[in-house]
Amino acid sequence: MRDPRQMQALEDMGVDLMGMIFFPKSPRYVETEGSCPCSLPQKIAKVGVFVKADIDTVASCVKKYNLSFVQLHGGEDIDYARQLIEKTGVKIIKVASVSGVDDVRNIPTEWESVADYMLFDYKCVGYGGSGQQFDWAVLDEYTLNIPFLLSGGVGADDAEAVKNIRHPKFAGVDVNSKFEISPANKDIDKVKTFLSVIRE
Repeated sequence: MRDPRQMQALEDMGVDLMGMIFFPKSPRYVETEGSCPCSLPQKIAKVGVFVKADIDTVASCVKKYNLSFVQLHGGEDIDYARQLIEKTGVKIIKVASVSGVDDVRNIPTEWESVADYMLFDYKCVGYGGSGQQFDWAVLDEYTLNIPFLLSGGVGADDAEAVKNIRHPKFAGVDVNSKFEISPANKDIDKVKTFLSVIRE
């Protein structure tokens, strides 16, 4: 997200996490030049999404935007994550792109000592934002002791299906492209309706 007014609206709804994408090739890219908007919400935890970024660059954004989490979306390894934690103290969301059950089964157990959340997204060419879903049934094969977030083409019509996920490590859902009017411009009413169903 980029619009501080929309960010504040989500905070007022009680949304837990808000993403800011720091990948220059993304249409949702947050410009890092100049000053940070002074009107960023303070209560909602902000997540910086990065793809193979230099650690010093990530650390600068963590400080400038008061990021609580860094989402690693470019295949960054465990050593990278450890260095980032040592440098910034930030929490880690590790993305796993999923096309089948092996992508869920074969995550290295070493991530249990580093990642605060896994995020399962649809495997596509590029880095997310495809608007497509993988088969959620493969999540039954996930056995790591790390809570996970569900991403990838989740739309307003999926609220009941999301509610029916019973995996003990399922911690939340990442909504993005299916709730946008245009890149980084959320349909706030659609998000609000989705949340109301999820919370019933």
